[in-house]
Amino acid sequence: MPAAGDNERIAAEIQALLEEAVQRLRSAGARTEALAEYVPEHRVLLVPRPAVLRSKGRIWRLGVFLLGEDATLYETGQATRALEPGRPGYQSQSAERRRAYRAAASRGRFPHGETVNFDAVPVTLDVDELRNSIGRLFVEGDRPRVRWNANTSDADAVDLASYLADRVELLAEPPAGA
Repeated sequence: MPAAGDNERIAAEIQALLEEAVQRLRSAGARTEALAEYVPEHRVLLVPRPAVLRSKGRIWRLGVFLLGEDATLYETGQATRALEPGRPGYQSQSAERRRAYRAAASRGRFPHGETVNFDAVPVTLDVDELRNSIGRLFVEGDRPRVRWNANTSDADAVDLASYLADRVELLAEPPAGA
């Protein structure tokens, strides 16, 4: 059983890595995307209100994670673009769902063409929980590690420090033509 001091050290290390990533991305002027909350269709005083994506701030997309400007780490959820939704095509339920999300983003007053992320789940930084986590971020021994996807074995996971360094570098210094 790891000592409480070990957990505090690991939590501090994770927080420092996230804050360093935010600093680097901010200083590089890296491109951000919108983070939003999906508010489903509802009524206010008997007046129907359509679904809307309500802004919750800006984030940087770092592969399987989203990083908030306040160093909050999120697992990616869904994303859409703030575009005119177009007419219903009734081709498939998934196409109509995507159209409805575009409409909700448009009603959320995001700039035309903006990428809007929603249903993003904040990642807990509690080390005891991360030791038993089945999510993307987990702690193995005394190292915070990242799973690329839910089906990846822990043997294929990478250290959080190297993962963030690679992702931050790609966003801060995008390859030519990207």
